[in-house]
Amino acid sequence: MALVDLDRFDFLYANRVKGMKTAATRDLMATLSRPGIISLAGGFPDTKAFGEEAFKDLSDDVAQGFAQALQYGPTGGLETIKDVIVDVMEAEGVSTRQEDVFITTGGQQGLDLVAKTFLDEGDGIICEGPTYAGALNAFAAYRPRIMHVPMDRAGMIPAAARESLEKARKQGVHVKFIYTVPNFQNPAGVTLAKERRRELLELAREYDLVILEDNPYGMLRFEGESLPTLASLEQEDNGEVERVVYLGTFSKIFAPGVRLGWVHAQPGILHKINVGKQGADLCSSNLSQMMISSFFQNSDWRGYVNRLNDIYRERRNAMLDALAEFMPKDVHWTHPEGGLFVWATLPSYIDATAMLPQAIAKNVAYVPGEGFYAGDEGKNCMRLNFSFVESDKIRRGIELLAEVIRERMELRGSLERGSHSGSHASQASQAAEKSSSRKSG
Repeated sequence: MALVDLDRFDFLYANRVKGMKTAATRDLMATLSRPGIISLAGGFPDTKAFGEEAFKDLSDDVAQGFAQALQYGPTGGLETIKDVIVDVMEAEGVSTRQEDVFITTGGQQGLDLVAKTFLDEGDGIICEGPTYAGALNAFAAYRPRIMHVPMDRAGMIPAAARESLEKARKQGVHVKFIYTVPNFQNPAGVTLAKERRRELLELAREYDLVILEDNPYGMLRFEGESLPTLASLEQEDNGEVERVVYLGTFSKIFAPGVRLGWVHAQPGILHKINVGKQGADLCSSNLSQMMISSFFQNSDWRGYVNRLNDIYRERRNAMLDALAEFMPKDVHWTHPEGGLFVWATLPSYIDATAMLPQAIAKNVAYVPGEGFYAGDEGKNCMRLNFSFVESDKIRRGIELLAEVIRERMELRGSLERGSHSGSHASQASQAAEKSSSRKSG
């Protein structure tokens, strides 16, 4: 295979490609399939929990309408799947109608279509720092200016978001939307506090922009009280959802292999998204839509989500316990109440990207933190996934990872001691030279 650096067609590629890069998780896929690797990297749900028999029954049901399942469908999605989404959103506190929902090929396509609809080159986006790497990839093709806002345990800090908006205004940057993953954020695992959700809505009204609420993990809560979505808060305040563009997906509450998500927004936005999707893939899979419709209409889907939460809670606890037991004291991590991820912060001198080959050599993998920033931040951070690996393997994986981190810390310490000793030797040598000089004089 020819080297990418020597690509002879480089002079023909569009400028937008220059800002695009692959996601670190995607790049790790070949490595993660290697036997013996304990992968704490991918954001994979545990699809084995669905069950073979349940899948067979579902397939048999869909087979009865095989002709429609194998056919093209409407760009915006089948009516049956929209009815399901109305029920799911009702469960999350948003009262909606079929016409407010638009089907996408996974939540990832929703990100791309929203970016295509709103962004011109140089437009601004406010988002958390760190933020979902897949969103950065989706936005990059439209060459926006990404402005990361710091987070704490309560999520994005609204005062810092205001500072970024004011800075953008002074610089003439047109900020189009605030992008947030409010529940059990990918990658940090933190949840945006209710009062901050209201503050972000106030900022959107004040600066006349949109909020893109990406909520794939909202139903994966293991503890604590559920919080209202930004869409439901806006609906509560105004009687309708106007500024919040809500992205949902079946990847976490059903299965990622069906590649089906949705956008909930006001009609004008959905019209533009419809046009954009027609140019992208015409329509999403009827087969996937019919499978999901059959399951959600004929099975206990809430019970299935509860089973997933029981599994993930146990694995999250295993990861947090292992981190507390094995990690050096200078390593810190988040304590998510749900979702799929823990975010770990290492001492500032450790480069998690440079350390990854050493970890893989010990048969454990993670995602380095710098892939979750548009700039060069997050180098001493890592994202750890707990949903896909059994608890005993999570414990062993964290133990191995802690060994790698400790080796890096010890190497740093030995280099500093060597430098310190060398400094003393140099000083002693200089003193001896001075003494010899005085004697010869």
